[in-house]
Amino acid sequence: MQDDVSGLGYISVPALMQYVRSAEAAGLDRERLLAEAEISADMLVDNNGRLEGEVLQRLLEYVLPRCANPLFGLYTSQHIQPGSYSIMGYIAMTSNNLSEVLSRMIMYERLVGDMGTSSLLHEPGAVAVLWKCRFEETRVRRHIVENVLASWVAYTRWIADEPDRSPLAVRFEHAPPDDRSLLKHYQQVFRCPVYFNQPHSALVVPPAMMSLRLRQPDVLLRDTLENHAQQLLKSLRDSYRLSDQVRILLRSMLSDGSPRKEFVAQQMGMNVRTLHRKLAEEQTSYQQILDELRHELAMTYLAQADLSVEDIGRRLGFAESRSFIRHFKGQQG
Repeated sequence: MQDDVSGLGYISVPALMQYVRSAEAAGLDRERLLAEAEISADMLVDNNGRLEGEVLQRLLEYVLPRCANPLFGLYTSQHIQPGSYSIMGYIAMTSNNLSEVLSRMIMYERLVGDMGTSSLLHEPGAVAVLWKCRFEETRVRRHIVENVLASWVAYTRWIADEPDRSPLAVRFEHAPPDDRSLLKHYQQVFRCPVYFNQPHSALVVPPAMMSLRLRQPDVLLRDTLENHAQQLLKSLRDSYRLSDQVRILLRSMLSDGSPRKEFVAQQMGMNVRTLHRKLAEEQTSYQQILDELRHELAMTYLAQADLSVEDIGRRLGFAESRSFIRHFKGQQG
């Protein structure tokens, strides 16, 4: 089953405009760029608007062979603005610390787009902030992933008012650039060790950084913004399959213990019987979604040598490691 909706998902207009600004800075003509990507001016008027992920793919397929920067995605992060993250960017600005930002990022990232999913992986002495990209075309995927991680770093430095703040490490799934002289640019952007050919793409930060105070905390404004964000999410959910919504909710609940279907049904605004019936209409079930999600996350966690079986089982909602082992063996066949 796919992580979210079919295809390449959607990107918000503000997020797309970050790439457009970067392409213009690289010397490309804006009108020609938009025409080649089949983007009309009307499509960019509404900052709450969303465009299909295929639009971004067309844009990058036009830009990458024509711009003089082989690290276009990495340096697109220089064009990040609070508005690039839509309302989520302003919620981050008014949060108290980085822990609040990350929890809300996972909750509201669909408002920016659903071309990838974020998650947290707690490791010994570190927290990895993962981003799984749904784009498969190798060249396009590389530039999107590098922009996402570099933008996270740039925006965190800004909202924390700490321009010298850096992660412990950066991990990329893809290979390093063929031209090894380009590696110094990753150091200039991230200012920490950067590893390629990793099991997942992620920023690795020290646990203490989660309590990093931000420069403009405003609880009242944040709550107001979150109320609005909840309304925006509700309107988006109406266009998604119920199974996608259940999967997203389960992903956020697993580490707190085995999710109760009664609670999930309540969050979806229905009783358990209706939840089962509607999922059956989508040719799936609550248990199937939970099992597939646990298996997917287990494969990610097992790639981390420092995690014990007990740790993995606990993060997947199992009270005992033997229950996790039995479940995993059953899934593997």
